[in-house]
Amino acid sequence: MKKSVEEYVRSIPDFPEPGIIFRDITSVLQDAEGLHMAIDEMQALIDADKVDVIAGTESRGFIFGAPIAYNLHKPFVLIRKKGKLPCETVSRSYDLEYGTAEIEMHKDAIKPGQRVVVIDDLLATGGTLEACNKLIEELGGVVAKNVFLIELAGLKGREKLKDYEVASVIRYDGK
Repeated sequence: MKKSVEEYVRSIPDFPEPGIIFRDITSVLQDAEGLHMAIDEMQALIDADKVDVIAGTESRGFIFGAPIAYNLHKPFVLIRKKGKLPCETVSRSYDLEYGTAEIEMHKDAIKPGQRVVVIDDLLATGGTLEACNKLIEELGGVVAKNVFLIELAGLKGREKLKDYEVASVIRYDGK
């Protein structure tokens, strides 16, 4: 019998601290069938006729977003950590558990009116994707959807993304 994509995710208890269950996607990536299934199931959450651009967050959003963009014959846009892109950029800060971080995109990556799907591996608190969505909107784009392989529902990331359509392949109720 064929495994589900969820069966490829390795759960590691008490990492990085006691009481946390770490959802490890490396076990998905290092199995050809698991990787294929993850990409196919994420792609199935996207209506290709309602999207112009696929964007992916550094770095695991690149792993899943680029093949989805390729399959749908759409351009792929990188959303990177500050200081990694060579041309003129726009950036946005967001809060982390202990501090802040900053992401950026090339200023010419999104054209006004383009419908964008943002891909990432994990929805936790939603801070990163909220910042990504705001960057896209700053450039005049329209966020069509946020798509994740895994959602940790207990961290309430959907609340931060309440103004956007959100979809995930796997949903864990806890943190």
